[in-house]
Amino acid sequence: MSVNRDKLKHFFTEDAFIISNHARVRMFQRNISTENIKEVIFQGQIIEDYPEDDPCPSALFFGYSEGRPCHVVVAGCEDHIRIITVYIPENNKWIDHVLRRD
Repeated sequence: MSVNRDKLKHFFTEDAFIISNHARVRMFQRNISTENIKEVIFQGQIIEDYPEDDPCPSALFFGYSEGRPCHVVVAGCEDHIRIITVYIPENNKWIDHVLRRD
């Protein structure tokens, strides 16, 4: 099953989200706030879908926040969402921030 974007937005709005320890460290290192993550989830686009992720399907979002490109990996669980990681896409790994380079 794929991630349901409306469900993700609902859980985020209801504060039914968990930010993993890994994501918190990356947020601090990269100066990315919870508001930045929210903006990417609400305004950005899903560029990769991982329906087989365990324990919950996840997706990679791309969007801009405060003028910066940002990637957010979000897992959509039954009763909450989990922010897995966040980062600024590197040009040597991504084409236009949305297509992986080989």
